[in-house]
Amino acid sequence: MISYDNLWRTMKEKGVSQYMLIKQYGVSPAQITRLKRNESVSTHTIEMFCKILKCKVEEVMEYIDD
Repeated sequence: MISYDNLWRTMKEKGVSQYMLIKQYGVSPAQITRLKRNESVSTHTIEMFCKILKCKVEEVMEYIDD
């Protein structure tokens, strides 16, 4: 399973809110919902978050063995 818990921690550390992602960076609310539910997102979405947050992939997501 892919978990996006690291994303929320990284956002908090960098002072980026969900509202800011939507309004300032044009992130779709549906994408945020998918991430909250640990659902599939494209590598483009992951790349976009890495660019916005200026971080590495592992600061956005991690693999957890079921």
